[in-house]
Amino acid sequence: MTLEFTKMQGCGNDYIYVDCFSGMPENAPELARKLSPRHFAVGADGLICICKSEVADAQMRMFNADGSESKMCGNGIRCVAQWLYEHGRAGETMTVDTLAGRKTIRRVAEGQWQVDMGFAEFLPERVPVQGLGAGPVVGAELMVRGRAWPVTCISMGNPHCVSVVEDVAGVDLPALGPCFEHHSAFPEGVNAEFIQLLGPGHLKMRVWERGTGETFACGTGACASAAASVALGLCPPDTDIQVELTGGTLVIRVGGDRRVLMTGPAVTAFTGSAEV
Repeated sequence: MTLEFTKMQGCGNDYIYVDCFSGMPENAPELARKLSPRHFAVGADGLICICKSEVADAQMRMFNADGSESKMCGNGIRCVAQWLYEHGRAGETMTVDTLAGRKTIRRVAEGQWQVDMGFAEFLPERVPVQGLGAGPVVGAELMVRGRAWPVTCISMGNPHCVSVVEDVAGVDLPALGPCFEHHSAFPEGVNAEFIQLLGPGHLKMRVWERGTGETFACGTGACASAAASVALGLCPPDTDIQVELTGGTLVIRVGGDRRVLMTGPAVTAFTGSAEV
């Protein structure tokens, strides 16, 4: 079987996009595992299926490189919007259904999209996180590899654990990332973000993504990091926060009501086909 695809990326967070308006492939998790390995296949952080929705302009289904399905992908949904726009399936404002709810997306410039990401959720049952108290997990301590890490836990439709550090470049992410991802405090696993405050409204972030590992960028992670910085008093609400990632910069605005807007690029790299 030949699979036609489009390779797209947002700040270096790259996925394989497949037109599934005529139906989802039954083996989507297997396809993600087969096509994602770099140097041995197409190479990507995962697979995203662009599907028909009865109400919205489209539905997004996202599978990590290990085949596990995630409810939401911030960089991915901007690329879905760009794909729909390029293929004449939607205009400059559109809605896309995800497993984390319906998102409204607006084209703000050539290749630039703003996504209403909904509300940052801090309650432990919404993340989910356990064993760190009954209230919002903001500036709590989590023991990882014999060290107490200051953590703020947030759901952006998927779970995040944000730690503020002095120097993100000095974080041993390949060693620490899996320890956070599979920590017993997170029954569904977690995306781990490490952030450094560079100045007012300016963060630097590295991320270990659940089911994939370290990636160049994570849109939901940038949103969670900005929301955490506001909750911790490091950045003010209702202002643009520049989140500098390995693969580029996203602009995040966290409202006083915890509603999050994300603005960033979506780029088509190439189209191709693969025997699967």
